[in-house]
Amino acid sequence: MFVRRKVNKSGSISVHVVDKARGKYRVVKVFGPVESEQEVARLERQARTYIREAGGGVDLFPDEADGSIEDFLSSVSNTQVQVAGPELIFGRLYDRIGYGEIEEEMFRHLVICRLFNPGSKLRTVDYLRRYLGVSYEVGRIYRFLDRLCAKGTDGAEGIKHQVEDISFRHTREVVGGSIKVAFYDMTTLYFEAAEEDSLRIPGFNKDGKHSCPQIFLGLLVAAQGNPIGYEIYEGNIFEGHTLIPMIEGLAARHGFSHPVVVADAGLLSKKNIQALEEQNYQYILGARPKNESDSIKDRIIGLNLKNGDVKVLDKGGGRRLVVSKTERREHKDAANRKRGLERLRKRMGAGRLTKANINNRGYNKYLKMEGDVTISIDMEKYEADAVWDGIKAYVTNTDLTAEEVISSYGNLWYIERAFRMNKTDLQIRPIYHRLRNRIEGHICICFTAYTILLEMERILKEKGSKLTLDRVREAVKTMYRLNFTLPGSGQQSSVLLKMDDEQQEIYDLLYS
Repeated sequence: MFVRRKVNKSGSISVHVVDKARGKYRVVKVFGPVESEQEVARLERQARTYIREAGGGVDLFPDEADGSIEDFLSSVSNTQVQVAGPELIFGRLYDRIGYGEIEEEMFRHLVICRLFNPGSKLRTVDYLRRYLGVSYEVGRIYRFLDRLCAKGTDGAEGIKHQVEDISFRHTREVVGGSIKVAFYDMTTLYFEAAEEDSLRIPGFNKDGKHSCPQIFLGLLVAAQGNPIGYEIYEGNIFEGHTLIPMIEGLAARHGFSHPVVVADAGLLSKKNIQALEEQNYQYILGARPKNESDSIKDRIIGLNLKNGDVKVLDKGGGRRLVVSKTERREHKDAANRKRGLERLRKRMGAGRLTKANINNRGYNKYLKMEGDVTISIDMEKYEADAVWDGIKAYVTNTDLTAEEVISSYGNLWYIERAFRMNKTDLQIRPIYHRLRNRIEGHICICFTAYTILLEMERILKEKGSKLTLDRVREAVKTMYRLNFTLPGSGQQSSVLLKMDDEQQEIYDLLYS
């Protein structure tokens, strides 16, 4: 028995197991039909397994088989072995999400390279040449970035908007057809450059790079971290001013209506709450109980909360304050207070604490001035602050139960993870570009790559796989294809080299 391909009238391909007896050929079993070359390779492996199990294997080489094999292998060069995994796996996900609708082939290459080999555009050029046989000058990539997020002369939107439309459509499908909850947060992205401009401006940096120019990235995601949209802002903007314009702009563009907005305490301001309520949005925002009015603070303390307690206070105007306490958070808050106290003592002992840098922020609130020059630590205030250890609060105008409010807010970790994945796995920063269009193009590529990673993770969970994203990204790096010329016909052909168990599992997840 042997394996033979057959091209059907529809253009699909079937794989036949054929047996020859008494001079006649008989089709024993048919695998397929399928559409892609990768799927055909999978069917051929199944067909060969069938032949071995049926005991019908034949010697595919003549008597001089060993010599023929040695001759063939000795003629294979490194240039004929191509890394196939990134396109085979990430390219499949790229198309499955819908990004294949984008006609620019360079965008596809840049996104897949960001998943497989994140780094500078020079590294991208090297990867494309070395592993895909695609030659781009780095200047061509920069020119592509210049127009990636720019409108055309006819007013048509750039690729960025097409990417966002495809991403939102995919997110809506994944979460069940409608956006019911939206999580919002911001992070800073710094630049390895000393110059600043109207966009790249030094400001409070969440990575501790306060001397570097930076921008803010605002991200709105749905359940499980699936992206709704993003925007970039000047590096010194107040994040509280970004929420309403962004969510209103995305809602108008994509057509979703008034999800419950979940955000951390950085977005908690009277103006934001008023704007959300004026636009008829429901919200769950992290609160700062120690910043509440004296009457609310007295009511919270009067609750005498214990570990695991959850209470609700009516703030009026349809707003509620959900207050909880956990032992774990209590230990963490107490440890933070102690570290802050020790830092104050060290600064005082070293003489670095002067009147010029005294304010009421952070742990400096424990300081008091006696006379004109004497500074001491107010231990009574320090001890009194312990009453707040372990207490966490949320302000909301929803009808959700207190437990549902806390659970919904807890899902903010999805957006925190989104930032972490972009910063570590995809190396979105530091950014080396200077021009705004190139900065936006770089972020658009990372945004697309993040969406692909998230889809891979969703499939792993859906199929019950124990593989992690890190294992997948490592496995695809050593999935190879051999390109060769058939000695008889001179025809160019290629074959995927045998995969290990993990690689085969990943392949089957996407192609079975």
